[in-house]
Amino acid sequence: MSGKTDFQESSGNVFADLGLPNPDEHLAKAQLASRINDIIDELGLTQGEAAKLLGVDQPKVSALVRGRLAGFSLDRLFGFLNALHCDVQIVIKRKPHSQPAHTFVAPERKRKVTALPA
Repeated sequence: MSGKTDFQESSGNVFADLGLPNPDEHLAKAQLASRINDIIDELGLTQGEAAKLLGVDQPKVSALVRGRLAGFSLDRLFGFLNALHCDVQIVIKRKPHSQPAHTFVAPERKRKVTALPA
């Protein structure tokens, strides 16, 4: 073993690093799904309970939890967040032409979710 390890520094977007098309969209969907999963966990919901609340069947929630997001649009994920009583804010900011523009999901300031309003 030579002791030398070859590595490449990440761009910050694993989907771009893998050369997938539309990497910003993939990353945004993954970040939204992660937040949805966090909220489901914080609320202590089963997949069946979450499915009823989100208006989908349990296998769709299972796919979401497992990160299988091909069947979910950004709009649908926004709708799931709304169903979980979360506001979704979209902020558009201009960037200098010299900097690439990206789509990303900003993390929410952490607060404990204890129950959905009745």
